[in-house]
Amino acid sequence: MPEGDTVWRTADRLNRALAGEAVTLSDLRFPSIATVDLRGATTLEVISRGKHILHRLEHGGDRVTVHSHLKMEGQWRVEATDTIGGWLRRDDLRAAIGATRWTALGLRLGNLDVVPTDREGDLVGHLGPDILGADWDAEAAVTNLRRSSAPIGAALLDQRNLAGIGTLWCAETLFVERLHPWTAADSLAPEVVASAVDRAHRFLVAAKEHPIQSSTGSRRKGEETFAHGRSGRPCRRCGDTIRVAMIGPPGRERTMFYCPTCQGGLGPTDDGRRQNPLGHRRS
Repeated sequence: MPEGDTVWRTADRLNRALAGEAVTLSDLRFPSIATVDLRGATTLEVISRGKHILHRLEHGGDRVTVHSHLKMEGQWRVEATDTIGGWLRRDDLRAAIGATRWTALGLRLGNLDVVPTDREGDLVGHLGPDILGADWDAEAAVTNLRRSSAPIGAALLDQRNLAGIGTLWCAETLFVERLHPWTAADSLAPEVVASAVDRAHRFLVAAKEHPIQSSTGSRRKGEETFAHGRSGRPCRRCGDTIRVAMIGPPGRERTMFYCPTCQGGLGPTDDGRRQNPLGHRRS
């Protein structure tokens, strides 16, 4: 699932293409909103909220929002309106919202809704402070996390505590902060949680400016991260082997990459068996 920085860049690209433009093409291919016609509406702005995208429009004196979530495989593309004929015939197209020059094409979207803008809270009101939002509130995020008895790794991934962190930035934050992912969030000192929140915030603020995500400062292939995606490979800090295990409540488990030496031992869901590097094939 795309992280908050990727979703932010997507919304920014849509906003630059469509803000202030009148909609000339409206094709929404979710059954519940298939009859909605946005033609004649004007795009006010497109913004991200955590991992959600909110496309706000004014339509006949009313304000409506097209809400989308990319889930695992979704994406929004921006293509020149006079070149989209082939795109409209794709089986995986879920939405096309076009103006005279540019058209936004939603492929394999996980969710798509149209609601009055003043009802956006019905869809995103459960989210915690947006780590890339203009109204980012670090203190509220720390408070939410310290109320959670979940492992800190799972608590950081819970969008109700703070919105925008995915498995990559969670793993990288905990590695750099030397935190054991399975430590209960409510057992950590306030300053420890605050430091982790600040680290994650700085990671995502920097990452939103570049399509290649990097926590190490290098964007060369294979050098971008400290822990995420590096199971079976040497830790860049201590030389031990980076490992991967599942974290989170049953039914909502997520992968967690970590270093047992740097981060306080094996996780409770890690059987300790040898792990080969990702992509490695046994002979």
